[in-house]
Amino acid sequence: MTTTSQSATPAGAQRSGARVRVQRFGAFLSGMVMPNIPAFIAWGLITALFIEKGWIPVPQLGGFGEDANGDAYTGLVGPMITYLLPLLIAYTGGRMVYDVRGGVVGAAATMGVIVGAGVPMFLGALIVGPLAAWLMKKVDSIWDGKIRPGFEMLVNNFSAGILAMLLSLAAFFGLAPLLTALSRALGGAVDFLIGANLLPLASIVIEPAKVLFLNNAINHGVLTPLGVQQSEEAGKSVLFLLEANPGPGLGLLLAFAIFGVGVSKATAPGAIIIQFFGGIHEIYFPYVLAKPILLLAVISGGATGVFTNVLFGSGLVSVASPGSIFAVLAVTARDSFLGVILSVVLSAVVSFIVAAVILRASRSRDLAAEAAGTNSLADAAARMDELKGKKSSVTAAMRETSGAGAAAGAGAAAGAAAGTIETTKVNNIVFACDAGMGSSAMGASVLRNKLKKAGVEGVTVVNKSIANLDGNEDLIITHQDLTDRARQKNSTATHVSVDNFMSSPKYDDVVSLVQDQQA
Repeated sequence: MTTTSQSATPAGAQRSGARVRVQRFGAFLSGMVMPNIPAFIAWGLITALFIEKGWIPVPQLGGFGEDANGDAYTGLVGPMITYLLPLLIAYTGGRMVYDVRGGVVGAAATMGVIVGAGVPMFLGALIVGPLAAWLMKKVDSIWDGKIRPGFEMLVNNFSAGILAMLLSLAAFFGLAPLLTALSRALGGAVDFLIGANLLPLASIVIEPAKVLFLNNAINHGVLTPLGVQQSEEAGKSVLFLLEANPGPGLGLLLAFAIFGVGVSKATAPGAIIIQFFGGIHEIYFPYVLAKPILLLAVISGGATGVFTNVLFGSGLVSVASPGSIFAVLAVTARDSFLGVILSVVLSAVVSFIVAAVILRASRSRDLAAEAAGTNSLADAAARMDELKGKKSSVTAAMRETSGAGAAAGAGAAAGAAAGTIETTKVNNIVFACDAGMGSSAMGASVLRNKLKKAGVEGVTVVNKSIANLDGNEDLIITHQDLTDRARQKNSTATHVSVDNFMSSPKYDDVVSLVQDQQA
């Protein structure tokens, strides 16, 4: 079992430096937003059910109408979007920077921009929360180790309270007007695009960004805040469907299932289930990377879906995450089911037609390449892992089917010969990745099942983001390109580097290690 991770060459690092920085920025934004998606869904369901145009209008909950004294009902919808959701994001961002202390100061400072702005301040929360936590960290470093014994709590509490007060005032008077103007300008730009029927052009940026794993910064930094603001004003927003629509990926995979060759044809039906019903869109990215011209298919499908929603005036009331058809339908506005369903169907049809034409045109070349033993899909999966910065668990089947699994096993054996096996008692195993969700969650599930089948008890297996590693982990499993970052967070734990979260042969080594320790 090797505890080392491969490093990119300096030249490669320079070439990909800009992309990596954007990926890290997107990972940070998604790390602030994604843990709070359940709260967004809760707000969306409350909105869909109880507002005046909802399924079950309730004035006290939906915030419309007046009570017996003539006072307007506050309801749940308004306070949740104005205060709860931005504060959750701010707290999460602050905690990522400086643990609970940073989260508390970040949330308190964000109240200034929330109250000072005239619109829901998600953008302000994304900025003020982590910034306030960083400043708190810097202030604490000034007198670190210099406080007289017995005065620690006094200094810590008042320093945090005073800084939070000053930052909230600065946010109220300084940042709130600027962010309000920026938010309204962005909202106006979106309204212009919708009014001019130009919003479908957004797919030209969004679909390639998805394939290159650069969509988190766009989705969580721009689309979600604007979509929530639109949803509060109109009860729904088309922006929630720009990235989450599962139709383009469905059409692409259907084309491969019918007109593909070799591995791509064999794996496409399984990928359809994962993508369309499970909402894991990254499963179709290697198919596009294998033939970059297929970007035309997903762009065309995405633009068709957006145009359909604009035409029908349809949208979602909240974020659909993951982008499963079930999640999309669960938060579809009451008057939007026809438009939303048509947008998914038509985007899938258009994507299928364009992809089918491309695949049919290149079929002879693909068959020749398949006969020669060339595996473009496996190569594309590897390129996707490069672009993402970590191996994707959802491409495991493709890599195994193509023989990549055997190669991975050989690599693991070589690594084991060069590395070491730690003997520290293992009770707490953590899978860590950028966001702490998705790939690491699947990997944790796989290892839990292996431990259960082996009869191992008393060992916890969880998934976390690297930023949330707290030093209490006994064994940390990361993708080989992320191991160094994880080691910086916890240098005492056993670190296992894998190249595939879904089916790494090193899981069997971990199971054997734990069994030996418990024997």
